[in-house]
Parts: sequence; C-alpha cells; structure tokens
Amino acid sequence: MPRINLLPWREQERKVRRREFGIAAGAAVVAALVFAGAGKLVYQGWIDAQNQKNQLLRKEIVKLDAEIADIQDLEDRRQRLEARMDIIEKLQRKRPEIVHQFDELVRTVPDGVYLTSLKQSGNKLEIKGVAQSSTRVSTFMRNIDSSTWMDNPELQVVETTKDSSGGSSFTLFANTVGVNLEEGGQNTVKKAAGK
Repeated sequence: MPRINLLPWREQERKVRRREFGIAAGAAVVAALVFAGAGKLVYQGWIDAQNQKNQLLRKEIVKLDAEIADIQDLEDRRQRLEARMDIIEKLQRKRPEIVHQFDELVRTVPDGVYLTSLKQSGNKLEIKGVAQSSTRVSTFMRNIDSSTWMDNPELQVVETTKDSSGGSSFTLFANTVGVNLEEGGQNTVKKAAGK
C-alpha cells in the first residue's frame, strides 16, 4: 500500500482555519468595540441632552425663585399697607368719638358735681371730681349708665373733704363706647353687651 503524506494539506487547512478564526475574532472584537463605542456615544448624547435640559430648568427655577421672592415682597408690602389703611380707617372713625364723648360728659354731669381730672386708657375712662354730696355722685353714675357714649360706671373712691365746702371727692371708672360705621355711611353707637 502506498503511503500518502497528508500533513502539509492538514497543516495548511489548520493555518487557514486559524487565520479565519483570527479574522472572525478580530472582526467580532472590532464589532464589539464599534457597538460599545456607538452605545457610549448614544448614551453620552442622551446624558448631555438631559444635562442641558437640567441646566435650562435650573436657570428657569432661579428666575422663578427671584419672581417668587418679588411676589412675596410685594405681598408683604401689601399686607403692611393694608394694616396701615386699617389703622388710618379706625383713627378716622374714632375722630368724632372724643367730641361726642366730651359732649356726652358735659350732659351727664349733674349740678353740684365738678370734674377735676379726666384720663383715658384705651376704652377705660378715669374720672375724678368733687360733688356736693354722694347722691350727686350716684346721679352722675346713673347718667353715665344711661349715656350712649359711656357705660358701666364703677365707683372707686368717695371721700368727704375736710375743708369748709363739705363736699365729697370721688374717683370713678367708666367704659367708652365706640362708633360702628354701618353700610350706608350712618354712624350707630355700639353699646356694651347687656345693654
């Protein structure tokens, strides 16, 4: 039987297969690198686009924060102005009260009673005076109680004076009654509860 040497042919076949495998492996590596690079570029593009959107949103948020601060400042100023307007309105409503209270005080003081001091703290009046008798002080208190601008008289002190006049000095407290401006612009007097 003749002997055939097939080694070179197999060796060449192995070299070709190795070369094809190397080319295929290299192509796979190159394809994987290209695919990975393309994926990275796509993801980087998405990340850059999102960062740009985020940066734009941050700028808009800063603008909106500034506008909100301006609006808050305007709101605070508006509230301060409204508070001032309320105070001015209250003062305007109370302007005629003192005139009415003095007029009413003159009307409530009976004969034989002389006032020496009048002090107002808030809605409380402190009235000091001298009366010919304690019955005159009682009449004065009844007049205050029936008054439209004062009520709730409370007698603090009644002392008989030691001089020749024979009168009584007294100190009493009364509440002032405020004015309420109703719809239509007419003034009505608020009496305290229970009146």
